[in-house]
Amino acid sequence: MSRIPATFARLKAQGRKALIPFITAGDPEPGATLPLMRALVAGGADIIELGVPFSDPMADGPTIQRASERALSYGMSLRTVLALAAQFRKEDAATPLVLMGYANPIEAFGIAEFAAAAAAAGVDGVLVVDYPPEQCGEFTALLKRHALDPIFLLAPTSTEKRCAEVAQAGSGYIYYVALKGVTGASNLDLDEVSRRIPAIRQKIGMPVGVGFGIRDGVSAARVAAVADAVVIGSRIIEEIEQAPSGQAPQRVTALLAGIRKAMDEGVKS
Repeated sequence: MSRIPATFARLKAQGRKALIPFITAGDPEPGATLPLMRALVAGGADIIELGVPFSDPMADGPTIQRASERALSYGMSLRTVLALAAQFRKEDAATPLVLMGYANPIEAFGIAEFAAAAAAAGVDGVLVVDYPPEQCGEFTALLKRHALDPIFLLAPTSTEKRCAEVAQAGSGYIYYVALKGVTGASNLDLDEVSRRIPAIRQKIGMPVGVGFGIRDGVSAARVAAVADAVVIGSRIIEEIEQAPSGQAPQRVTALLAGIRKAMDEGVKS
């Protein structure tokens, strides 16, 4: 079993919600990834989503696209991302790690080989943006065979049929895309999220994390009031981009700690 279910169970017992930050492996350069992962944990991360750089990240806005381009310029690949995951796991046995990316690198690697390598590296879950559940039965079965959680996306436009397919194929948690558009967009409708999440949770039967468009403690706290997890990525990448040389980990820890504090205080109130 992955570390993800136990993490959500622990947080639920504490009356808290999961904070799930995203960074791109290899951005701004490969040597920065492990310090940034440590910084995320220090800032209050409950689960880390580690992006696999890809040349055509169709669901990602310009901020994460730039992160992928920087990482790829250093020769980052799925194999080197797995090596970073294994290094992180040697020093952190507790924090769940989810790889987030696209199908092409995984298929080039080989889906069976990838599932085995991800498990060996200490990965807990895999979210492949362009693998809808009805088209990746073999992949999902391979992940589950290796005790990895296949994590799927739902959106405001998802049908009842898609919700049922995700409920059957997925495990760990569901990633609800809170807006129509790409990552980093700013038109987050918090009232719509509040209306949608309870019904989705009831249909899916597993924790629901909400991402896309969450940029600060206020929006994170409002989402945490109705969801099981808050996912934040583009805002963290911006902090990394803007940080003076060598200061990105400290800046990321401070940013995340503020969001963690707002979430905890908002949920308690």
